[in-house]
Amino acid sequence: SLKHIHKKNMDMEIEQEGNYNKPKKLKNFMSIKTLLILIYCIFLSVGQISGVLLVRIYYLHGGKRKWLQSSLLTAGFPILILPISISYMKKKKKITINNNNIRLFVTPKLAIFSAILGILLGICSYLYTIGASYLPVSISSLLSSTSLAFTAIFAYFMVKHKFTHYSVNAVVLMMLGSIILGLHMNGDRPIGESNRQYTLGFVMTIIGAALHGFINAGVEYSHVKAGVVVTFDLVMQIQFLISMFSSLFCIVAMIINRDFQAITREAEEFGLGQRKYYMILALSAISLQSMMIGCLGMIYCSSALLFGIVNALLVPIQQIFGVIFLPESFNSDKWMALAMCLWGFSSYFYGEYKDSMTNKVTKTKHATLPDQV
Repeated sequence: SLKHIHKKNMDMEIEQEGNYNKPKKLKNFMSIKTLLILIYCIFLSVGQISGVLLVRIYYLHGGKRKWLQSSLLTAGFPILILPISISYMKKKKKITINNNNIRLFVTPKLAIFSAILGILLGICSYLYTIGASYLPVSISSLLSSTSLAFTAIFAYFMVKHKFTHYSVNAVVLMMLGSIILGLHMNGDRPIGESNRQYTLGFVMTIIGAALHGFINAGVEYSHVKAGVVVTFDLVMQIQFLISMFSSLFCIVAMIINRDFQAITREAEEFGLGQRKYYMILALSAISLQSMMIGCLGMIYCSSALLFGIVNALLVPIQQIFGVIFLPESFNSDKWMALAMCLWGFSSYFYGEYKDSMTNKVTKTKHATLPDQV
């Protein structure tokens, strides 16, 4: 009948309208996600570049407390209470109005993951701090960039991220760059520093990069195993927990090492003066917490590997700032290591881009098959 045909046409129009709205919703979601990644990238870049320089300035002018510097990586975590509180009040209001069952806090499983990752982060921070106390920024930043290679290896085992010849190429090149620096490290050793101290800083930075790679993959693994939808609010809460446990671990170490009693004396003997001593510590805490927000945010919004790529890309910028603001040189060995680092980064980035384009084409073909039948 005509009535039946008209009803059928109306249903088809509604269905088509729904299909037209889906790409718009997906596009809006992707644009928000891209914006968040960009914001986190800015946090990471500003925090990492300024934080590393401030830590090195602390050591160059008489600072010696390594656990104190380690604690500064996450000491700014109380800042996160503000966005978490605002989000909590908004969600609580929605529950009251709509009577919806909305999750307000992380699950016990995620809390346990966060505690473990926080303690590992505290250890990682200490290893990096030893490296920063003995190595110039230009070398420590290059060695730290090898965390991308370790992230790729651990991501393969933990979150089943496949290896390609591009990623293998990147891993090999970055490792070769580190070996070159290791074989020719005497020419850039700071005055008054023993060969043993310089070697210790080199080894500890490499171990720190390896642990950092494990933590990056671990954060993504906790994301996969979360069992809940990962939202901005959840990311903030996880960042707070990881940073809190890392800070508590470092504070306990500071108490055992009697760092709190030594802070006043160290401030009085600091080369740039007592006032600048406390200013450097405060700015370091803010910068490094900014770096932590950018790091964890990028991993949760995208992947541990994207963070590793951006981290590697920041290496040449760190080195330029190190040469400008610190008494550091940039010799041929560093240029060669930097070239290998950038070559490895480019190889990895191209491989990821090519893989994402292949997946996009495959998904498009699968999506159009029902319409063609």
